[in-house]
Amino acid sequence: MKARFLIPLGIFLVVVVFLAIGLTKDPRDVPSVLINEKAPEFVLPDLLDPEKQVRSADMRGRVWLLNVWGTWCPECWREHDFLKYLAKSEGVAIIGIDWRDERGEALAFLRNKGNPFLAVGFDPDSQAIMDWGVYGAPETFLIDKKGFIRWKHTGAITSQLWREELKALMQRLEAES
Repeated sequence: MKARFLIPLGIFLVVVVFLAIGLTKDPRDVPSVLINEKAPEFVLPDLLDPEKQVRSADMRGRVWLLNVWGTWCPECWREHDFLKYLAKSEGVAIIGIDWRDERGEALAFLRNKGNPFLAVGFDPDSQAIMDWGVYGAPETFLIDKKGFIRWKHTGAITSQLWREELKALMQRLEAES
């Protein structure tokens, strides 16, 4: 008779353990199957000049960040000043993909807040970002000189993340031939 009560108790305890483990995880730490894989190629219209194109292949031979953002994203607004710092003060090459946005709003955003990007691909219909596994914004990828994704972060890039993780990784990748 006692064994009959132990089975539901055991199941309950297993569920509690999994729940406790899940609650300790940062929801932004979503692993990407693309880490250490070749970065998906993209060709998008240039946000600033629709007659031109932004191509990921043009960054081959450089260590760079791909930042997916949109004006509808509050976290992107908070991250923007730090991206400007990275581009200007740290010399970080950043390509942006303006995702699910209106061209006019995105242009006004960059005009008002400044532009940290070497180029901005315009992807209102999610043509390019699907291959990257993007499900929210901001998301940032670190791509090495050979075109492999070496790091991904969901959420805003912060000074703490830069100091504790990203800067050293970028320096190591820059030093590689």
